[in-house]
Amino acid sequence: MLLEGKNCIIYGGGGSIGSGVARTFAREGARLFLVGRTRDSLEAVAAELGDAAEVAVLDARDGTAVDEHVRDVAAKAGSVDVSFNLVTRDDVQGIPLVDMSWEDFNSPVANGLHANFNTATSAARVMAAQRGGVILTVTSGSSKGLHPGMGGTGPADAATETFLRYLAAETGAQGVRVLTIHTAGVQETLTGRKLQDVNADAPDPEDVIRMISGMALLQRAPRLSEVAETAAFLASDRASGITASIANVTCGLVTAP
Repeated sequence: MLLEGKNCIIYGGGGSIGSGVARTFAREGARLFLVGRTRDSLEAVAAELGDAAEVAVLDARDGTAVDEHVRDVAAKAGSVDVSFNLVTRDDVQGIPLVDMSWEDFNSPVANGLHANFNTATSAARVMAAQRGGVILTVTSGSSKGLHPGMGGTGPADAATETFLRYLAAETGAQGVRVLTIHTAGVQETLTGRKLQDVNADAPDPEDVIRMISGMALLQRAPRLSEVAETAAFLASDRASGITASIANVTCGLVTAP
């Protein structure tokens, strides 16, 4: 198993991507610590996984709470081997930049960078002391500036990706690997409610999937299993030579280097 003996914290572990990653990580032997703001969704995933998962309710933007939880996990489990940030950022899309408020534009930038800074640096302190670990997050590839109507999503991705590259440079000598996964339009996550949360004028999920499939090189939207399997590989010792890199799991929707 890829992650046997690994202690993994998943922020946003009750969400659509987080729960899929949790199932794959558990299958690969990981001990999971699922973190988020909504207890019910976290406990539903934990109940499915049984003894492999524990739950903590906190906001990843609360640096003190994050740091205390990471140190508690390290003390209880003996190490923190993987930290994976999958929390939502309150992106607002579908509004031209010239018509968008600063608050809506800045929301994913401020929320995303704040949460990633807290989770990544807290993990990095523990991982540096134990001489190893993997820090993961997900961005959409919108930092490439390929598609209009994305609001602050691109700047949020760019800020997060740049921060993580610097963190990789500063902690690599202590054996810490820092990685990002590009993904967008994951089929299983495209529900009407989730699309409406981001874009009030979003089309039906089926139309969105058709649109993504038409633009992607593989002529389909990525699947949750593809994101989760990539994450499991990157978190494993088989990827021990990879850091400061972005894995592209967009089915070719994003192609710019």
